[in-house]
Amino acid sequence: MRRQLEAGERIVRTAALHGGITAEMRRLTIGTRDGATRDLVLRSFVDPFYVARAEDSLHREAAALSLLTGAGVPAPELVAVDPAAAQCEYPSLLMTHLAGRTIFDDEGLETRVPLLARQLVAIHALRPAERPRTYVTLTTADTVVVPKGADAAAWAAAINVIRRPAPPYEGRFLHRDFQPGNVLFDLSPRITGVVDWAATSWGPADLDVAHCSTNLALLHGPAWGLRFAEAYEEAGGVLAAAASERLYWQVRDGLACSEEVRSVARPWRAAGRTELTTRAVEQRLDAYVTALMDRAR
Repeated sequence: MRRQLEAGERIVRTAALHGGITAEMRRLTIGTRDGATRDLVLRSFVDPFYVARAEDSLHREAAALSLLTGAGVPAPELVAVDPAAAQCEYPSLLMTHLAGRTIFDDEGLETRVPLLARQLVAIHALRPAERPRTYVTLTTADTVVVPKGADAAAWAAAINVIRRPAPPYEGRFLHRDFQPGNVLFDLSPRITGVVDWAATSWGPADLDVAHCSTNLALLHGPAWGLRFAEAYEEAGGVLAAAASERLYWQVRDGLACSEEVRSVARPWRAAGRTELTTRAVEQRLDAYVTALMDRAR
């Protein structure tokens, strides 16, 4: 850190930032020579499971933040990166701090959803000179974890959907983890920043929309998951023309979430949504997947 500070500056305060799953986040308050302060954020991969994947992830996030500088999307600016932990105890990335906070409450959601949709349309409109890697999906029909007590027929039908080859698509610049936990708001509310660009990819807009839809369904109920795709189109976004193609991406993301419900729910509870137990989130996921399949009939 000292190598990244200007002469006469020093760290005067640190604070943990909560909400992340894969890395520890710390806000570092820097005292400047004139007595003022400025904030930076240090992202460090400390869990052995994620450390093994950190180098590639940090390289991609650093490239994305460099690309986003001056692009019109509110994102942190890259300060320094140490993907292989050559200078730091853990693989880390240092970036500027953005004002605002994540909001997980139900209150005000009808205002925030259109803002989320417009921001995602703006991200998908970016045309980088060098494309990021093509998107990756790890979930298969054999790795899906059907929640206890779920609608067996609906889940079987959903699993059959992802047995099919991925539909053709027009590529877009994807955030790949665009959801309320990675978007900052001020009190207006207005979006002040989009964070966590480590999974930036090139792929179908439907995939980003589906991911945000799943998160909204689990946080606020299935109806909000279904609503987000409509909000995205109302904001000028373009999704797959065929309903069957849209369903493929929606179902794929919902089923992917089945494998990590526990890790997804944990930071939401830490942020104050204590009612979102693992079981409660499983039930919402079941209701959302069922609603998707009901609409497809």
